[in-house]
Amino acid sequence: MTVLRKNLIDGEWLGEAGSRNINPSNTNDIVGEYASAGPEQAKQAIAAAKAAFPAWSRSGPLARHAVLKKTSDEIMARKDEIGRSLAREEGKTLAEGVGETIRAAQIFDFFAGETLRLSGEMVPSVRPGVGVEMTREGVGVVGIITPWNFPIAIPAWKVAPALAYGNTIVFKPAELVPESAWTIVDILHRAGLPKGVLNLVMGKGSVVGQAMLDNPDVNAISFTGSVSTGKRVAAASVEHMRKFQLEMGGKNPLVVLDDADLAVAVDCAVNGAYFSTGQRCTASSRLIVADGIHDRFVDAIKERLDKLVIGDALDAKTQIGPVVDQTQLKQDEDYIAIGRQEGAELAFGGDRLERGAPGFYLQPALFVGSTNAMRISREEIFGPVANVIRVKDYDEALAVANDTPFGLTSGICTTSLKHATHFKRNSEAGMVMVNLPTAGVDFHVPFGGRKGSSYGPREQGRYAMEFYTTVKTAYTFAG
Repeated sequence: MTVLRKNLIDGEWLGEAGSRNINPSNTNDIVGEYASAGPEQAKQAIAAAKAAFPAWSRSGPLARHAVLKKTSDEIMARKDEIGRSLAREEGKTLAEGVGETIRAAQIFDFFAGETLRLSGEMVPSVRPGVGVEMTREGVGVVGIITPWNFPIAIPAWKVAPALAYGNTIVFKPAELVPESAWTIVDILHRAGLPKGVLNLVMGKGSVVGQAMLDNPDVNAISFTGSVSTGKRVAAASVEHMRKFQLEMGGKNPLVVLDDADLAVAVDCAVNGAYFSTGQRCTASSRLIVADGIHDRFVDAIKERLDKLVIGDALDAKTQIGPVVDQTQLKQDEDYIAIGRQEGAELAFGGDRLERGAPGFYLQPALFVGSTNAMRISREEIFGPVANVIRVKDYDEALAVANDTPFGLTSGICTTSLKHATHFKRNSEAGMVMVNLPTAGVDFHVPFGGRKGSSYGPREQGRYAMEFYTTVKTAYTFAG
């Protein structure tokens, strides 16, 4: 019997079935049925969060610590079960699903610790007898809107700091992957959150998301998703003078210089461009390769791609799972056609694959002979598609790497300390990797980019405080 997962509003599980969660590895497999909230339920959730804010924002650090620590402990204890469910609904491999689940547990553990490290400042005033205190307080009701590509890690790195710093939440996960989101909400609810502090409203973005944008009682919105939707979040937030934080697209470069260790460069490129089926905003979608190593690099990449195992995400042997759904598969295929039309050479892959069950399988694609002016070099594809851009030297590589409307992450493979140091300083990205894949970041340090990739304070680590708190300055005259 198919399980029905309901929305959590003001401490109660509510709603009727509205959508089905389909396994992209096997479209005959129904993961579950999920309630779909309408505008009225979204309004109720916001009202509940508003009502719960005064008490939760003034709760003691031990109360918040207990909830977040219990949540971390349960996620870690159930990592294999939750990771398997994540792989089943999103299509990333079982190993990646478990790894992402562990990361979510680590995030909740980190922010449990942050509740005990809250601090402020006290300084003397320029006026005799006056003391000045600077403290941080929660901003209020936070709307959280998350994407489908990291179904548990991204919700974790938004929900955990929001709760740690005393905010209440209205949470709308992506429709494609509701199970992982429902699971962490269920765990937090059972860990002892007071009613109304965390509200889950699954449903369509055009309905639930819009209701959140239109409501003046939402004091801040943290959004991860497309550039077009991010711009709508920004415009609506300015209308209500609310805080907003945006994580959007990427067209990330991996520079490979002549002096690079070829094996390291190939590992970085294949991992960054193709693992998680290329469905990462940090993916290495532009491989910028110096002339002297270009041919050897391309041959080695093709050899590695030919050996990759593409299959059911739940099969332990699988290295690349399916694309998340039919819409994303079509987008990937459309961009492969565009690349060919623009004159790039499809050197490997790009074909649909048949496996034991019906699913959205795509052979990883590699273009060569591309330029940075092509659409496949300018627009985010969000699939297992990468293109090689040939350059003559480091200076041209840096210029091409920075010639993009995005600026999330970048990477360089080199054995030159001089070039590595210069690249770290001059790459126009929020995160820079040296001899590492562009995808893959730690949970305790800031995440975010520049230009069209990000807006607002960084996510993760202690830097999350900048978004989820507001500063208060208090003066006291002792008399």
